[in-house]
Amino acid sequence: MGQYILKRILYMIPTLFAISIVAFLIISLPPGDYVDRLVANARYEGDVITEEEAEGMRELYGLNRPLIAQYLVWLGDIVFRGDFGTSFSWSLPVSRLIWERLALTLTISVSSLLFIWVVAIPIGVYSAVKQYSIGDYFFTFLGFIGLAIPNFLLALVLMYISFKYLGQSVGGLFSSEYIGEAWSAGKVLDLLSHLWVPMIVLGTAGTASLIRTLRANLLDELRRPYVTTARTKGLPETYLLIKYPLRHALNPFVSDLNTVFVDLVSGATIVAVVLALQTTGPLLLDALRSQDMFLAGSAIMMLSLMAVFGTLVSDILLAWLDPRIRFD
Repeated sequence: MGQYILKRILYMIPTLFAISIVAFLIISLPPGDYVDRLVANARYEGDVITEEEAEGMRELYGLNRPLIAQYLVWLGDIVFRGDFGTSFSWSLPVSRLIWERLALTLTISVSSLLFIWVVAIPIGVYSAVKQYSIGDYFFTFLGFIGLAIPNFLLALVLMYISFKYLGQSVGGLFSSEYIGEAWSAGKVLDLLSHLWVPMIVLGTAGTASLIRTLRANLLDELRRPYVTTARTKGLPETYLLIKYPLRHALNPFVSDLNTVFVDLVSGATIVAVVLALQTTGPLLLDALRSQDMFLAGSAIMMLSLMAVFGTLVSDILLAWLDPRIRFD
């Protein structure tokens, strides 16, 4: 097992290298560059940036070099110096812009994932054990509603309810007095008071999907001969359910962990814009719009690293859950 984990970690290196190439190429595909965007904006506002000034800015930002040279400089700074470059739009180091937002993105994604598990597992088990009961039909109906409602629409509804009936403004992740302040116990508590809306919004669709998955898997396991044999031996029903069929039914549930995690990270962008969350999504969106290539490339790299790491965690949990799986 340890050898497998080490091998997987080593595999992450060429994977991230390939992702960095693809990300940098995609960012560079649109015509023009950041300076062209500045020239167009200046022209729209009635100002004029001469060709000489534009070329000077390209030399300042390093955009006058060939694309492969720009990529190698950017990647070399990341690998050997831990320097992600400077954001063109913000005129600040990318690392200063991205780390706190990345931590908040991870916090929302992990909390949404925990919400999905806490809600989906009990309901999925109940729906399988009480198949075709009123409760099963009720939760099935709720599952279809959860899959059908767009996340951004649910976000707007919860914002209205929280403001209208609870007297709480849940836009953003912090109250105005904590924005830009250093971390403290008060700021953490304020974050938790705002966290429940994005957690529910992002977790709803994933919960509905995994309820159906767990129900189908558990129904299949409950009809297996080993379950009948265990019952004939007099094992208590609850112990039997948890010890054998539920554990086996969780295999696809755990193997889908990375897919759900990636969906949470990628799907959080629209919700983050609607809720004005200080996460990576809106920052990446603005960077792509302005062709701020170092900021956009670094954000994509960090989100990809989270996805690759999520795959590793999913595989390790799967091996721990099912002793029949061996990686040697």
